Amino acid sequence: MAHWKIHAAPVIQTEIEVPGDKSISHRAVFIASLANGACVIRGFLPSEDCMATVSAMRALGIRIEQPEPTTLIVHGKRRQLTAPQGDIDCGNSGTTMRLLAGILAAQPFKSRLVGDASLSRRPMKRIIDPLVEMGAKIKAEGPKNTPPLAIEGTKPRPIAHFMPVASAQVKSAILLAGLFAKGKTSVTEPSQSRDHTERMLSYFLVRPLHDDLTVSIVGEQTPESRDFTVPGDISSAAFWMVAAAAQPRSHLLVKDVGLNETRTGVLAVLLRMNAQVSEIIEKVDEGEPRGTVKIQGARLRGAEIKGKEIPNVLDEIPILAVAGALARGTTVIADAKELRVKETDRLAAIATNLKAMGVEVTEREDGLEIVGGAPLRGARLQSFGDHRIAMAFAIAGLFAEGETIIEDVDCVATSYPNFYETLERIMKPAREAQIPVIASLPSHDE
Repeated sequence: MAHWKIHAAPVIQTEIEVPGDKSISHRAVFIASLANGACVIRGFLPSEDCMATVSAMRALGIRIEQPEPTTLIVHGKRRQLTAPQGDIDCGNSGTTMRLLAGILAAQPFKSRLVGDASLSRRPMKRIIDPLVEMGAKIKAEGPKNTPPLAIEGTKPRPIAHFMPVASAQVKSAILLAGLFAKGKTSVTEPSQSRDHTERMLSYFLVRPLHDDLTVSIVGEQTPESRDFTVPGDISSAAFWMVAAAAQPRSHLLVKDVGLNETRTGVLAVLLRMNAQVSEIIEKVDEGEPRGTVKIQGARLRGAEIKGKEIPNVLDEIPILAVAGALARGTTVIADAKELRVKETDRLAAIATNLKAMGVEVTEREDGLEIVGGAPLRGARLQSFGDHRIAMAFAIAGLFAEGETIIEDVDCVATSYPNFYETLERIMKPAREAQIPVIASLPSHDE
């Protein structure tokens, strides 16, 4: 297992592009696979999670070529899939498992979805219940409705489902199953979650219907084959944005990044924290707005992060917690109990690592209270096998006195394979000044 060693770094003054959006990359593969011909997907994120989706669709009879790491040619088969020869391995990807369950619930064959140890602990009841209501037979073979999932699909019945908790993955699973139903399937959320699936269905000429927080789809439509370009991932950009925002005199441009309003909650939070942030939408082609984010460093202040904005900043909470530790005053994170059932218990992981760096933190059932402003001290920290924890605390290490070591960083490949290389490039001035910033350490097992 690889380790990172990190030291304090100078101000950031550069521009970057981040890899393709993870959520959108998954959905592009799924929907293109159901289309009526070949689709070229550019800007695809070739991370372990997204490649799990590619492998899954190949196992279901879809031919997918990859002439370059970030380019796919997906040969859609008009919603016609073939029974897999064995279990479909979703790796660490909850998105792969949950969205694919929606598609497989509508197929005339049996299938079984498995994952790694982390994914096998994640709850699946919220997708199982509506898909069973649509007619599928789904058995969670793990304890407490956890994977593996054994699925016996059928011609689905359309339903009107009311979700108790906003979730883009659950919504997407139901809509993808509804694509095969005869009639209208509707999903109503308590608050707006990411809308990438609806946007992409619309781009592929399957028109969802919107009524406030309800989205509906009329089934038995086949997506039209179209080429698609994935924008940069704002969740990946968030690490660099916090690194620049918390360091006075820093200046960062993030170019060609997705600016979908259901994903830009992180910018709104940073603005409340006194960050100097501006965004410019330059394109709205292919259904997803994209553009440039400009960050200028400032002295951050604490803020509250809670309520309806939580679903749209859930992935960014680890790095926003780091921002809270670097800010003056108290940052309160609430209504984020969902973080306890991610790749790890992220609330516990954040609290553990912040305390190790000398930060005063109170852990609550659904959130954290972070007293910021005190100097961070370097420490040996665990990633807990969670890519976002590893990357968030790599950024924290750039502000710490002494050396910070992040253990078990292989997990970063699930979402941001070249994070380390980008960190090196951003911190090039420190290397040129012979200030060590980051290096890989060999594992004790190597």
